[in-house]
Amino acid sequence: MITAGYDGPWSGLPGLPNLPPAAAVLVADNTEAVRAVWQAATTPRETLVAASTRVGDEQAQGFRESGLAVVRAGQVEPALTEREPEVGRVWLLTSGSTGRPKQVAHTLESLTTVAGDPPPRTWLCPYATGAYAWWQVVTLSLSLPGQDVLFIEPSELDRWPKMALDAGVTAASGTPTFWRQALFRSGDVLAQLPLEQITLGGEPVDQAILTRLREVYPEARISWIYASSEAGAAIVVHDGLAGFPAAWLDRETPGRPRLSIVDGELVIASSKAAEGMDAAIRTGDRAEIVDDRVLITGRIASDEINVGGSKASASKVRGVLLDHPDVEWAAVRGRKAPLVGQVVMAEVVLTEGSSTTDVELTAWCAARLPDYSVPRRLRVLPEIPIKETLKSDV
Repeated sequence: MITAGYDGPWSGLPGLPNLPPAAAVLVADNTEAVRAVWQAATTPRETLVAASTRVGDEQAQGFRESGLAVVRAGQVEPALTEREPEVGRVWLLTSGSTGRPKQVAHTLESLTTVAGDPPPRTWLCPYATGAYAWWQVVTLSLSLPGQDVLFIEPSELDRWPKMALDAGVTAASGTPTFWRQALFRSGDVLAQLPLEQITLGGEPVDQAILTRLREVYPEARISWIYASSEAGAAIVVHDGLAGFPAAWLDRETPGRPRLSIVDGELVIASSKAAEGMDAAIRTGDRAEIVDDRVLITGRIASDEINVGGSKASASKVRGVLLDHPDVEWAAVRGRKAPLVGQVVMAEVVLTEGSSTTDVELTAWCAARLPDYSVPRRLRVLPEIPIKETLKSDV
């Protein structure tokens, strides 16, 4: 499905019938979602839009108790608490990577992160409906002329390159896992896309995937964005390198977020943050300075693997595996083990036709990592796993 900005098909969208002024709209697809967005943009109301697959009955009950009616499958479940709608409020659900998704409060203004006069483009939007990255693409299309959108449903992820080619997509945004899977499965079709803008985010962005995309699209602008429902869009890098310049740390620049590292954790203060957040948001993501760059390597809570008292870094092990020329994708985590508590476990996907063995990959790691960080169990997968959030499912 393709839509466009206020000057195009968005303005002809019908609203959803009988939509209450304060509602959580749980949608089956993007067609229903953009109708709800158009109503939120053009009539005074309070709105939450999310894929129905992301919200269980218990959370839907919580919406109703908070004063939001729940709309799903064409039915309205009235709010259980009477209150006036918070006009202009747009509720988002967090990714839920550390538990059940939580609500955070935004407005259309705080969700709009692109300004200026970009050239006309047709964007690919594969993100889960209602996610922060989804809203970034939607508000771009709503606020700027000539920014069309091809929405991809979760059931279409396997065939999106051909759909994008047929629709004339010239700009696309996705996670590193999303791009790796597309290159692995449909590299020949992907290379035919006339992409002018490529954007990555949602996961740590490593140099290997940036370099691979540059090889396929030498003329495109390749950007990576650090953004979250809580902190908003905080970091945008266009130079083709992983990480961001260390000179950006603790910089006071009007209109730009302030970035800091506290005890190895990225801390952000931003005017685009969700309402009710601390002035300085502790992101939970590990950041480290390497030469003149700040690298964001992953979640602090899941990065550390305790192997007999020694601390192995899952992100460092993953980076070593991705440096191997035959490794397309890698995931690393700890696994319980007797005596030492945990051992390092890795799963990889190899390039097509590769004859590299798990023994050879283990030796590759052993030559580059301390002994306690070397994977003791290494499994080769036939496909790159991905879930609705466009992140790996392992």
